Amino acid sequence: MSAYGSDTNLGGFEDSFSEKSIRHAFIRKVYSILMVQLAITTGFICLFIYEPKVKLYSMQHPEMFWIAFIMTIILLIILACCESVRRRFPANFICLFLFTFFEAFLLGSAASRYDTEAVMIAVAICTVVCLGLTIFAFQTKIDFTVCSGFLMVAVLILVCFGFVAIFFPGRIIQLIYASLGAVIFSMYLVFDTQLMMGGKHKYSLSPEEYIFAALNIYLDVINIFMSILQIVGYVRD
Repeated sequence: MSAYGSDTNLGGFEDSFSEKSIRHAFIRKVYSILMVQLAITTGFICLFIYEPKVKLYSMQHPEMFWIAFIMTIILLIILACCESVRRRFPANFICLFLFTFFEAFLLGSAASRYDTEAVMIAVAICTVVCLGLTIFAFQTKIDFTVCSGFLMVAVLILVCFGFVAIFFPGRIIQLIYASLGAVIFSMYLVFDTQLMMGGKHKYSLSPEEYIFAALNIYLDVINIFMSILQIVGYVRD
């Protein structure tokens, strides 16, 4: 899932980033929120993979998974489409916290289907990949913010491929699907990081959109993690 497609947040905000202090404060706020989101998510994943009772409960009550899934979709739509909500305190933090809570539950439930070593390997690889991509996004002279159309098409292709994989299941198909997902969401991580940075890039986010920026980067990270986890799981089987 992703919060992309809200073009009301792109472009026209370069003047808001004219002072480095404003931009740096914005980036610090985004990463502070993101760290809390990732800490909550990591906590849920550890709870599910290290506590057998929690894992058993989630397996015996599949309705909890679907309730969490529906809530994440609803909250994602609200945060992505309702500018008045995501810019208004404390409604924006409440919605983001609830979204993170339900998304973390989904990730924990999904991770519990894999063995603990596979999850830890995926976490380690995801951490290295995301740190590397973030450094690349800050250092590269290539402007990825102009690639929004290409990335949207790539996601649509990934979704279509996912439907094909449902009807034609197989190890190779699933590996290709997970690999494509890892590549596409890695590109999205660079894209969203540069949107947050502003400055020399063609498009940027308003300093008021710290919730939207944190949400996008969080979604990139967890999608990269799930793609890597699938790859590790298939390779280890």
